[in-house]
Amino acid sequence: MFELKITNHFAAAHKLREFYGKCENLHGHNWFVEVRVRADSLDKIGLVMDFGVIKRRLNEILDELDHKYLNELPYFQNRNPSSENIAYFIFTHLAPLIEADSENRVRLWSVSAWESNNASATYVRDEGD
Repeated sequence: MFELKITNHFAAAHKLREFYGKCENLHGHNWFVEVRVRADSLDKIGLVMDFGVIKRRLNEILDELDHKYLNELPYFQNRNPSSENIAYFIFTHLAPLIEADSENRVRLWSVSAWESNNASATYVRDEGD
C-alpha cells in the first residue's frame, strides 16, 4: 500500500451552536489541512498520483471555505462548523474528484482539520466505502 500526504491551509470564522463556552462566540482559525490518499499500486511511470493534481483539487474545495463565515455556508446551516464537520466536508467533496482523476485507482483515505497547533479532527474512510 502506498500513501501520499498533501497539506494546505485556509482561514475562516465560525461559532459553535449550543457549545456553551467561549467557542460559541464568533471567532476564527487558520486551519491546517492534511489529506492522505492511498493506492495498492503505482501507475506506469511509478507514481501513486501527481501531487499537483491532488493539490489543485484540494484548493478547489478550500476556496469554498477560505475567508468565509462558515456558519453561513449551506453545508453548515444545519451542522456545527466544528473541525470534525470541516474534515468530513472536505473529505466528501474531495473524494469523488481524486477518484475520478485516477480512474478509481487512488482513494482518498483521510482528511485532518487542525484548528490550532495542538488540536485536530480527522475523518478516515470507512472500510466499507
